[in-house]
Amino acid sequence: MGHKGTETRNRLLDATQELVETAGYFGAGLNQVIAHSGSPRGSLYFHFPGGKDQLVAESVRRAGRAMGDALEGMADSSPSAAEFAAGMLRHLGDRLEESGWRKGCPAATVALEMAATSDPLQEACSEVYASWEAVLRAQLAGRPDADDLAVTVLALAEGALLLARTHRSREPLNRVARQIEALLR
Repeated sequence: MGHKGTETRNRLLDATQELVETAGYFGAGLNQVIAHSGSPRGSLYFHFPGGKDQLVAESVRRAGRAMGDALEGMADSSPSAAEFAAGMLRHLGDRLEESGWRKGCPAATVALEMAATSDPLQEACSEVYASWEAVLRAQLAGRPDADDLAVTVLALAEGALLLARTHRSREPLNRVARQIEALLR
C-alpha cells in the first residue's frame, strides 16, 4: 500500500476510534466515520472489505496497542507494582478528564455492546484485555497469585473508569488506586 493509501487507512481508523470511544459502536456509523475522516466512501470498503465490524475490530486493536505501549512504558519506570497501578489509574484519569469525560477504556464500550453478538469484535476486545493483563502480570512476577491479581487490578481499573465517567469525577479512580495499593502491599 502506498503512502496515500496508508494515510487514508489511518484517517479511517482514527475517526473510528474517536467515534467508538465517545459514542460507542452504534454511534460510529459508517457515514459518520466517512465524514469525520474526510475519506471517500470507496476507500472505506477498499481498506475494510469486512465492513464495519472489521473497521471497529482493527480500531479497537490499534487503540489497545497504544494503551498497552503506554502501560509498558509506565511499567519500565515504576519501582513497584503498586506504583505502576497508581500510575496506570492516573494516566487513565488524565485521558478521561482531558476528553471531557468521554473517553474511558478504548475496548470497554465495544465489549459491552457487541461481544455477545459479534465474534470478530469479541476476539478483538479479548486480545486487548489479555495484552493488558500480561503487562500487569509481568509487574507482579514472582507472586504466586500474579494471574489472579492481574485480572483483579484490571477489573478494578475498568470499574473505576466506568464510575469516574458516570460521575464525571476522578474520585472513583483515586479510591480504587488506594485499595489496589493496599492489596499489592
